[in-house]
Amino acid sequence: MQSKSSGFHVAIIMDGNGRWGVRHGLTRTDGHHAGADAVRRTVEAAPEMGVTALSLFAFSAANWRRPGAEVEALMALLRSYIRGDGARLVREGVRLVMLGRRDRLPPDLAAEIARVEAASAAGTRLTLRIALDYSSREAITRAAASLGPGASLEDLDRRIAGPDVGPVDLLIRTGGEQRLSDFLLWESAYAELRFTDRMWPDFSGDDLAAAIADFRGRVRTFGAAPEQIELAVTV
Repeated sequence: MQSKSSGFHVAIIMDGNGRWGVRHGLTRTDGHHAGADAVRRTVEAAPEMGVTALSLFAFSAANWRRPGAEVEALMALLRSYIRGDGARLVREGVRLVMLGRRDRLPPDLAAEIARVEAASAAGTRLTLRIALDYSSREAITRAAASLGPGASLEDLDRRIAGPDVGPVDLLIRTGGEQRLSDFLLWESAYAELRFTDRMWPDFSGDDLAAAIADFRGRVRTFGAAPEQIELAVTV
């Protein structure tokens, strides 16, 4: 049973890039480059599996604490991905949406993101949301402050999650860790969680298919009793 909203929203914490590089006798940066190939595979496979929105955690607000050389390499990789894949995303009907702060990004990267967002705005095959310099707690705090004390939960939901993609149905984390790391906390309130030991650079369409098959076998009650859900399905 899917969410109460239309569409199917999958979110992925793409963990294990650096460790993959080290494990293969390469650098952490090499691991991040291999992870970019996994992004391409996943974006290509997702619509064929019924995914209408795909949210990927690329760089958290806490990741600025990493060594400067690694941060610079990540920014260069993101710039290369947006520039190199932007036209393909537009051509294939993928709408790009960037989550997170932009004021701390290199100005040319922020401008390139805005350009591809505008060019892909009419895409309907898949909404690809990339979280960059992102903190869910910061996003919730900013939304609450902008709405004021009289805001309802519905108001806050519209401001944080937006009306176009709905809440997260399935959240996947690769790399063996089992935590949310401040990613889409509000939108994942009723998400089904799947953790895998597979490092992100090794993630494939088959892994996504297995996660979705597992998801479709679960009963989602959204707070109701299981027998209520079974009754609603049979009526």
